[in-house]
Amino acid sequence: MPLTRDLVLVGGGHAHALVLRAWGMDPLPGARLTVINPGPTAPYTGMLPGHVAGHYGRDELEIDLVRLCQHAGARLILGKAVALDRVARRIDVEGWGAVAYDVASVDIGITAEMDLPGFAAHGVGAKPLDVFAARWRDFRDRAGAGDVPAEIAVIGGGVAGCEVSMAMAFALRARGVTPAVTVIEAGPQITVVTNRGREIMLEEMAALGVKVRCDAVVEAVTADTVRIAGQSDVAARFTVGAAGAFAHDWLAQTDLPLVDGFIEVGSDLGVKGDERLFAVGDCAHMAHAPRPKAGVFAVRAAPVLKHNLRAALSGGVRREFRPQRDYLKLISLGGKSAMAEKFGRVFRGGLMWQWKDRIDRAFMDRLENLPAMAVAPVPGEVAGGVRDMLAAKPLCGGCGAKVGGGVLAGALADVVPVEGDILAGAGDDAAILKGPDGTFQVISTDHLRSFIADPVMMTRIALVHALGDVWAMGAAPQALLSSIVLPQMSPELQARTLEEITRTVTGLLGEVGGQLVGGHTTMGAELTIGFTVTGTTLGQPITHAGAQVGDALVLTRPIGSGVILAAHMQGQARGPDVTRLLEIMAQPQDRAAQALAGAHAMTDVTGFGLAGHALAIARASGVDLVLNGGDIPVYEGARALSAAGVASTLLAANRADAPAAGSDDPLLHDPQTAGGLLAAVRSEDVAGVLEALRVTGGEGHIIGRVEEGPGQVRVS
Repeated sequence: MPLTRDLVLVGGGHAHALVLRAWGMDPLPGARLTVINPGPTAPYTGMLPGHVAGHYGRDELEIDLVRLCQHAGARLILGKAVALDRVARRIDVEGWGAVAYDVASVDIGITAEMDLPGFAAHGVGAKPLDVFAARWRDFRDRAGAGDVPAEIAVIGGGVAGCEVSMAMAFALRARGVTPAVTVIEAGPQITVVTNRGREIMLEEMAALGVKVRCDAVVEAVTADTVRIAGQSDVAARFTVGAAGAFAHDWLAQTDLPLVDGFIEVGSDLGVKGDERLFAVGDCAHMAHAPRPKAGVFAVRAAPVLKHNLRAALSGGVRREFRPQRDYLKLISLGGKSAMAEKFGRVFRGGLMWQWKDRIDRAFMDRLENLPAMAVAPVPGEVAGGVRDMLAAKPLCGGCGAKVGGGVLAGALADVVPVEGDILAGAGDDAAILKGPDGTFQVISTDHLRSFIADPVMMTRIALVHALGDVWAMGAAPQALLSSIVLPQMSPELQARTLEEITRTVTGLLGEVGGQLVGGHTTMGAELTIGFTVTGTTLGQPITHAGAQVGDALVLTRPIGSGVILAAHMQGQARGPDVTRLLEIMAQPQDRAAQALAGAHAMTDVTGFGLAGHALAIARASGVDLVLNGGDIPVYEGARALSAAGVASTLLAANRADAPAAGSDDPLLHDPQTAGGLLAAVRSEDVAGVLEALRVTGGEGHIIGRVEEGPGQVRVS
């Protein structure tokens, strides 16, 4: 189905998370979906007090946007939106660039950062939640260890401030620490909806030792105190801002219609006067039905938002959102007790906590246990072998889609040997050509089948992957030709996509050297990005041959990318693990190659896995490579996924083509994309090489040694 419209969701709020879940089950054909969010996860507000109190772990609190986007077929851009141009229909993302849209929705929540002297340096807002939760965990651990006094001030005596104050007090008491927690309220009393609710809150706060200061106007925040006009200072080593909800500053720099800084929307959740924009959640102001800032409204708005986004993209009829006038309020009381309030009636106790816990877990379960997508049925009559192949795991992306080494070796068996100025051909990382001036040129080509929906990240990783062959030969990048296959899409989306790809290529080449000199672009079934690269070196290129007995084996990156990417395509990988993997894969290895310039032999570990590429060095050098299994670095999450049976489609071929005596660890054969450099380094040079890698911000691991032998790989 051709792609013709770009839908962009700014922020990973609750409404957008639910839209992603629903979109995955019923996508709109022709719409390309992008999500912009600062991180790979988004915290669920309902469980934050329980997390602060210690009832929920970090993973239980966080909505995995990476998995949701994979489920919805969306690309996820990790960055903060900082500007929106409605004329050009572009959203600027900090550190990333502009993202074009045809229809967009904003769900970025609110902030509790306060405009008080010293607060930016010494305080933290209760929202955004991810920032607050991280800062709280750090303080909790330091206070629990006795490294800092357990003195806390919460500015704001509303429900949020009181709730988080009790949660922090409970958590520290559970660690054997007696905290000094003070809630500072500018008004005459804490602001809870009903008088009975206020009485209960004060009772529970007093039981936990939480003090309340009313009629207290904060003048400034310092590293160890909160100064109050006309009253004594409050000792505080951790100051939390919870006095109201504030809109994000960048919205005020746009021409969006705003009410007190919040985006004004109509009954269809569309931005006033703009048929292409929507806003939902706490960042929106519903002019037709003003309501408090509460997550329940965002959750209930999600089905209407999803319907109206589709309508805006397809020309359909929109629906109205009619929020309820009152809603159930469940407030945590520190321990596993809660207060419930609705229609003026108030209840508290353990049963109320269980009720709240069940509601919160049910919401998170909806976003964690994603429905499996239907598989197209196999026709009744097919050629032999078709059913077996379709019953196997889906074809992986990246180097996991590579043809096996044994098949390739057979195909190249009858290739005419190189001669003349071509010194080396197939078999090493790159072919070697000798120039008339005595210098050397290397040339190689690579392309990757897409494994994520983001053309920018795919381009960067594909380019790093292709340049790995040049760096492994000890050469510097020279010229590049691109080979790009775009999914079928409209001319406007073609232009947007190619602009992103070109911007990414030129930006990376600006870091590492080399020039883009041309290429070829077509449309096809799916995104595929490749490069033919050349590099130059004054001296002899580093090849697979040359490893010497006694050399140490140095690896510059972990292994396990293949299993994580396979799990990601199946919706089984954790978002933070995928994000960290992509960050490492996207980093160039030019400095690592410079640190390894004196290696006797070198290769980049890619599709044939660590064992396969180690075997290439062993055979070319006529030695054995002995790997120390316990010293080989592995990407976070890869070991557990491998143990659970997740594997790349290339694993079986890699195992058959490169046996490793002494181990059956599947990760040794896991196909790597943009993998690390594997080098045989003189033992006396190792310390200097590792230090050079560290100084340049890279990493180096001694994973084995070179011994006499017939050209095998052994694992000890």
